[in-house]
Amino acid sequence: MIFKDKVALITGGARGIGRATALKLAEHGCDIALVYYNSSDAADELVQILRDKGRQAHAIQANVADKASVQTLFATFKTHFNHLDFLISNAASGVLKPALKMSTKHWDWCLHTNALALNHLVVEGHTLMSAGGRVLALSSLGAHRAIPNYAFIGASKAALEALVRSLSLEMAAFDITVNTVSAGVVDTDALKHFPNREQLLQEAQSRTLSASPLTAEDVANTLYLMCLPEARMINGQVICVDAGYSQMG
Repeated sequence: MIFKDKVALITGGARGIGRATALKLAEHGCDIALVYYNSSDAADELVQILRDKGRQAHAIQANVADKASVQTLFATFKTHFNHLDFLISNAASGVLKPALKMSTKHWDWCLHTNALALNHLVVEGHTLMSAGGRVLALSSLGAHRAIPNYAFIGASKAALEALVRSLSLEMAAFDITVNTVSAGVVDTDALKHFPNREQLLQEAQSRTLSASPLTAEDVANTLYLMCLPEARMINGQVICVDAGYSQMG
Protein backbone atom coordinates (compact mmCIF):
# COMPACT_ATOMS: atom_id res chain seq x y z
CA MET A 1 0.00 0.00 0.00
CA ILE A 2 2.76 2.40 -0.99
CA PHE A 3 0.19 5.03 -2.06
CA LYS A 4 -1.96 4.89 1.06
CA ASP A 5 -3.50 8.34 1.73
CA LYS A 6 -2.41 9.53 -1.73
CA VAL A 7 -4.92 10.97 -4.19
CA ALA A 8 -4.81 10.80 -7.98
CA LEU A 9 -6.89 12.81 -10.42
CA ILE A 10 -7.10 11.08 -13.80
CA THR A 11 -8.71 12.73 -16.82
CA GLY A 12 -10.23 10.39 -19.37
CA GLY A 13 -10.32 8.03 -16.42
CA ALA A 14 -13.38 5.95 -17.28
CA ARG A 15 -11.95 3.91 -20.15
CA GLY A 16 -8.79 2.56 -21.72
CA ILE A 17 -5.47 3.72 -20.30
CA GLY A 18 -7.19 5.99 -17.77
CA ARG A 19 -9.24 3.11 -16.39
CA ALA A 20 -6.23 0.80 -16.22
CA THR A 21 -4.25 3.51 -14.41
CA ALA A 22 -7.00 4.07 -11.86
CA LEU A 23 -7.12 0.36 -11.10
CA LYS A 24 -3.32 0.10 -10.85
CA LEU A 25 -2.90 3.05 -8.48
CA ALA A 26 -5.89 1.96 -6.38
CA GLU A 27 -4.38 -1.49 -6.06
CA HIS A 28 -1.52 0.17 -4.16
CA GLY A 29 -3.69 2.29 -1.88
CA CYS A 30 -4.39 5.43 -3.91
CA ASP A 31 -7.76 7.19 -3.77
CA ILE A 32 -9.08 8.28 -7.15
CA ALA A 33 -10.91 11.20 -8.74
CA LEU A 34 -12.11 10.02 -12.16
CA VAL A 35 -12.71 12.80 -14.66
CA TYR A 36 -14.88 11.95 -17.66
CA TYR A 37 -16.56 13.87 -20.46
CA ASN A 38 -19.37 11.66 -21.76
CA SER A 39 -18.68 8.18 -20.36
CA SER A 40 -20.85 8.54 -17.28
CA ASP A 41 -21.95 4.90 -17.09
CA ALA A 42 -18.39 3.60 -17.41
CA ALA A 43 -17.19 6.14 -14.83
CA ASP A 44 -19.90 5.17 -12.33
CA GLU A 45 -19.14 1.48 -12.82
CA LEU A 46 -15.43 2.00 -12.20
CA VAL A 47 -16.07 4.15 -9.14
CA GLN A 48 -18.05 1.29 -7.62
CA ILE A 49 -15.25 -1.18 -8.41
CA LEU A 50 -12.72 1.09 -6.71
CA ARG A 51 -14.94 1.56 -3.66
CA ASP A 52 -15.41 -2.19 -3.40
CA LYS A 53 -11.61 -2.38 -3.16
CA GLY A 54 -11.71 -0.04 -0.17
CA ARG A 55 -10.63 3.12 -1.94
CA GLN A 56 -12.27 6.51 -1.94
CA ALA A 57 -13.40 7.22 -5.49
CA HIS A 58 -15.52 9.91 -7.14
CA ALA A 59 -16.47 10.57 -10.75
CA ILE A 60 -16.46 14.20 -11.94
CA GLN A 61 -17.77 15.35 -15.32
CA ALA A 62 -15.72 18.05 -17.07
CA ASN A 63 -14.53 19.35 -20.41
CA VAL A 64 -10.79 19.74 -19.84
CA ALA A 65 -10.44 21.90 -22.94
CA ASP A 66 -12.53 24.60 -21.28
CA LYS A 67 -10.92 26.67 -18.52
CA ALA A 68 -14.20 27.39 -16.70
CA SER A 69 -15.09 23.69 -16.73
CA VAL A 70 -11.70 22.82 -15.22
CA GLN A 71 -12.26 25.40 -12.50
CA THR A 72 -15.61 23.78 -11.72
CA LEU A 73 -13.91 20.39 -11.80
CA PHE A 74 -11.51 21.41 -9.04
CA ALA A 75 -14.26 23.06 -7.00
CA THR A 76 -16.03 19.69 -7.01
CA PHE A 77 -12.76 17.85 -6.33
CA LYS A 78 -12.25 19.94 -3.18
CA THR A 79 -15.59 18.76 -1.79
CA HIS A 80 -14.19 15.22 -1.76
CA PHE A 81 -10.43 15.63 -1.19
CA ASN A 82 -8.20 18.20 0.50
CA HIS A 83 -5.01 17.43 -1.40
CA LEU A 84 -3.72 16.05 -4.68
CA ASP A 85 -0.62 13.93 -5.23
CA PHE A 86 -0.81 12.66 -8.80
CA LEU A 87 -2.32 14.71 -11.64
CA ILE A 88 -2.63 12.54 -14.74
CA SER A 89 -3.73 14.25 -17.95
CA ASN A 90 -4.93 11.38 -20.11
CA ALA A 91 -8.05 12.72 -21.88
CA ALA A 92 -7.57 13.26 -25.61
CA SER A 93 -9.62 13.87 -28.70
CA GLY A 94 -9.20 14.77 -32.34
CA VAL A 95 -10.28 14.42 -35.93
CA LEU A 96 -8.96 11.67 -38.17
CA LYS A 97 -8.64 13.33 -41.57
CA PRO A 98 -5.87 14.43 -43.92
CA ALA A 99 -4.47 17.84 -43.00
CA LEU A 100 -5.67 19.27 -46.32
CA LYS A 101 -9.26 18.56 -45.32
CA MET A 102 -9.06 20.01 -41.82
CA SER A 103 -10.43 23.33 -40.61
CA THR A 104 -9.44 25.91 -38.02
CA LYS A 105 -12.17 24.48 -35.80
CA HIS A 106 -10.49 21.05 -35.97
CA TRP A 107 -7.13 22.64 -35.11
CA ASP A 108 -8.55 24.42 -32.09
CA TRP A 109 -10.33 21.27 -30.92
CA CYS A 110 -7.14 19.17 -31.04
CA LEU A 111 -4.86 21.79 -29.48
CA HIS A 112 -7.24 22.79 -26.72
CA THR A 113 -8.13 19.23 -25.70
CA ASN A 114 -4.75 17.57 -26.08
CA ALA A 115 -2.32 20.33 -25.07
CA LEU A 116 -3.88 23.43 -23.53
CA ALA A 117 -5.93 21.25 -21.17
CA LEU A 118 -2.75 20.31 -19.33
CA ASN A 119 -2.05 23.95 -18.55
CA HIS A 120 -5.61 24.45 -17.26
CA LEU A 121 -5.19 21.40 -15.01
CA VAL A 122 -1.81 22.47 -13.63
CA VAL A 123 -2.91 26.06 -12.98
CA GLU A 124 -5.88 24.87 -10.93
CA GLY A 125 -4.35 21.73 -9.44
CA HIS A 126 -0.83 22.60 -8.38
CA THR A 127 -1.95 24.58 -5.33
CA LEU A 128 -3.38 21.34 -3.93
CA MET A 129 -0.11 19.49 -4.45
CA SER A 130 2.69 19.36 -1.92
CA ALA A 131 6.39 18.64 -2.41
CA GLY A 132 6.87 15.38 -4.25
CA GLY A 133 3.74 15.78 -6.37
CA ARG A 134 3.67 14.34 -9.88
CA VAL A 135 2.11 15.66 -13.06
CA LEU A 136 1.98 13.15 -15.92
CA ALA A 137 0.68 13.77 -19.43
CA LEU A 138 -0.11 11.13 -22.04
CA SER A 139 1.37 11.58 -25.50
CA SER A 140 1.78 9.32 -28.52
CA LEU A 141 4.32 8.42 -31.17
CA GLY A 142 2.46 10.74 -33.55
CA ALA A 143 4.20 13.65 -31.85
CA HIS A 144 7.36 12.71 -33.74
CA ARG A 145 6.19 10.48 -36.59
CA ALA A 146 3.98 11.01 -39.61
CA ILE A 147 0.85 8.87 -39.23
CA PRO A 148 -1.90 8.91 -41.88
CA ASN A 149 -4.92 11.05 -40.90
CA TYR A 150 -3.20 12.04 -37.64
CA ALA A 151 -1.73 15.42 -38.58
CA PHE A 152 -3.53 17.73 -36.16
CA ILE A 153 -3.55 15.21 -33.32
CA GLY A 154 0.17 14.63 -33.81
CA ALA A 155 0.82 18.37 -33.81
CA SER A 156 -1.16 18.74 -30.58
CA LYS A 157 0.85 15.96 -28.95
CA ALA A 158 4.10 17.63 -30.01
CA ALA A 159 2.80 20.85 -28.43
CA LEU A 160 1.92 18.90 -25.29
CA GLU A 161 5.46 17.56 -24.95
CA ALA A 162 6.91 21.05 -25.38
CA LEU A 163 4.51 22.38 -22.74
CA VAL A 164 5.59 19.61 -20.34
CA ARG A 165 9.20 20.72 -20.62
CA SER A 166 8.29 24.30 -19.75
CA LEU A 167 5.97 23.29 -16.93
CA SER A 168 8.67 21.06 -15.45
CA LEU A 169 10.85 24.15 -15.14
CA GLU A 170 8.12 26.21 -13.49
CA MET A 171 6.82 23.48 -11.17
CA ALA A 172 10.33 22.70 -9.92
CA ALA A 173 9.92 25.68 -7.58
CA PHE A 174 7.16 23.69 -5.85
CA ASP A 175 9.13 20.40 -5.91
CA ILE A 176 6.56 18.97 -8.36
CA THR A 177 7.80 17.00 -11.36
CA VAL A 178 6.14 17.11 -14.77
CA ASN A 179 6.73 14.34 -17.31
CA THR A 180 5.23 12.78 -20.41
CA VAL A 181 4.48 9.11 -20.99
CA SER A 182 4.31 8.44 -24.73
CA ALA A 183 2.43 5.28 -25.62
CA GLY A 184 2.71 3.15 -28.72
CA VAL A 185 -0.24 1.52 -30.45
CA VAL A 186 -2.73 0.26 -27.84
CA ASP A 187 -6.02 -1.37 -28.81
CA THR A 188 -8.35 0.94 -26.86
CA ASP A 189 -11.81 2.27 -27.71
CA ALA A 190 -10.14 5.30 -29.28
CA LEU A 191 -8.34 3.12 -31.83
CA LYS A 192 -11.68 1.77 -33.04
CA HIS A 193 -12.29 5.14 -34.69
CA PHE A 194 -9.27 4.67 -36.96
CA PRO A 195 -10.34 3.41 -40.41
CA ASN A 196 -7.05 1.46 -40.65
CA ARG A 197 -7.22 0.01 -37.12
CA GLU A 198 -6.35 -3.57 -38.10
CA GLN A 199 -3.44 -2.42 -40.24
CA LEU A 200 -2.08 -0.30 -37.38
CA LEU A 201 -2.30 -3.20 -34.93
CA GLN A 202 -0.64 -5.64 -37.32
CA GLU A 203 2.13 -3.22 -38.23
CA ALA A 204 2.76 -2.36 -34.59
CA GLN A 205 3.07 -6.00 -33.63
CA SER A 206 5.40 -6.76 -36.54
CA ARG A 207 7.70 -3.89 -35.55
CA THR A 208 7.89 -4.40 -31.80
CA LEU A 209 10.56 -6.24 -29.84
CA SER A 210 7.93 -8.07 -27.77
CA ALA A 211 6.00 -11.22 -28.58
CA SER A 212 2.86 -9.81 -26.98
CA PRO A 213 0.92 -6.67 -27.95
CA LEU A 214 1.15 -3.46 -25.96
CA THR A 215 -1.82 -3.09 -23.59
CA ALA A 216 -3.44 -0.31 -21.60
CA GLU A 217 -2.17 -2.08 -18.49
CA ASP A 218 1.41 -1.80 -19.76
CA VAL A 219 1.03 1.97 -20.06
CA ALA A 220 -0.66 2.13 -16.64
CA ASN A 221 2.28 0.25 -15.16
CA THR A 222 4.64 2.91 -16.52
CA LEU A 223 2.52 5.69 -15.01
CA TYR A 224 2.61 3.80 -11.71
CA LEU A 225 6.41 3.63 -11.87
CA MET A 226 6.59 7.38 -12.51
CA CYS A 227 4.56 7.99 -9.34
CA LEU A 228 6.94 6.02 -7.13
CA PRO A 229 9.29 7.90 -4.77
CA GLU A 230 12.23 6.39 -6.65
CA ALA A 231 11.24 8.39 -9.78
CA ARG A 232 11.53 11.76 -8.05
CA MET A 233 14.59 12.85 -10.06
CA ILE A 234 12.95 12.26 -13.46
CA ASN A 235 11.65 15.62 -14.65
CA GLY A 236 10.70 17.17 -18.00
CA GLN A 237 11.17 13.89 -19.84
CA VAL A 238 9.26 11.84 -22.40
CA ILE A 239 9.11 8.21 -21.25
CA CYS A 240 8.30 6.01 -24.21
CA VAL A 241 6.42 2.75 -23.67
CA ASP A 242 5.92 1.11 -27.06
CA ALA A 243 7.45 -2.39 -26.77
CA GLY A 244 10.39 -1.21 -28.87
CA TYR A 245 8.34 0.00 -31.86
CA SER A 246 10.19 3.30 -32.19
CA GLN A 247 13.57 1.49 -32.26
CA MET A 248 12.70 -0.41 -35.43
CA GLY A 249 13.28 2.38 -37.95
